Amino acid sequence: MILNPSKNGADKLRETFTAAVKRAGGAEPGYFETTVDDPGRQMTLDAIEQGYNVIVAAGGDGTVREVAEVLVQREVAEGDEQIEMAILPMGTGNLLARNLDMNVDDLKDGINWALHGTARPVDAVRIDLERKNGTIDEHVFLVMGGVGIDAEVMDDTRDDLKKKVGPLAYVEAGFRKMKGSNKPVSFRVGDGEWEKRNVRSVVFANCGRLQGGFDLVPEAKIDDGKIDLVVMTPRSPLDWARIFVKTLVRVKRRIPVIEYFQDESFSLRTVEPILAQLDGDPVGEIIGITARTVPSSLHLRTLQERRWSANLGTVFKR
Repeated sequence: MILNPSKNGADKLRETFTAAVKRAGGAEPGYFETTVDDPGRQMTLDAIEQGYNVIVAAGGDGTVREVAEVLVQREVAEGDEQIEMAILPMGTGNLLARNLDMNVDDLKDGINWALHGTARPVDAVRIDLERKNGTIDEHVFLVMGGVGIDAEVMDDTRDDLKKKVGPLAYVEAGFRKMKGSNKPVSFRVGDGEWEKRNVRSVVFANCGRLQGGFDLVPEAKIDDGKIDLVVMTPRSPLDWARIFVKTLVRVKRRIPVIEYFQDESFSLRTVEPILAQLDGDPVGEIIGITARTVPSSLHLRTLQERRWSANLGTVFKR
């Protein structure tokens, strides 16, 4: 288990998980605690080095992403023995857990997923972030990233408010950031032509559900081998209201201030630096992005037998 010790209930989780593993006939689990400076990367490498073949990410979306990044990079580079990943959601957003239909409020249910789940192949997205000084940071994300208002919200959400009201803290930050100005960007989907827009937000999704069951990108599926790109160009509160209504009630009629694209890759360039986020974590300002899906690169434990259907757009359980 890669455990974020700062999360509420971390000590209880460790105790409960150890007891559950023993009841299931397993050996003593290994625990690797994250730090402020390292949310999980080195701990995951250490666990692999010590021979563990099931890695449980226990923490928020940042911990989940760090663990997944190591496993995906290892899968692509080495192709050695398969290592399975499980998640125990302990954060505010818990976006991957919500997209998998996990009960994020039930610790025992999460432990059952980790101990008794069956590994299913899911996609990850490899993304290169270009900085103003020319350096490029390589990352992996599982749920969604974005530039513009969503990154500003993640960067400016108050930690004290998250502890008090949970996901509603993001709503408060969103209202404060709504008056920001649009910025010029160029983007290319797959091998297509470059297109220009003045955007308030560009979201790129591997799966599309947010807190409260809000499905921002309903066509995004975690196993379809595609990235879904959402380009938003609102200029007024009325435009934001139209976007909100369209996404909330899934209106199929096209509106000019939100566009959807889908492909295996995309690129984005900005005229000036713009804030970005990956799976809810602010990653600073960028001037360029290149991203490509890595199909079936993560072996994720789920409790029920499920399949995510890109054609039918729904999750089936049997």
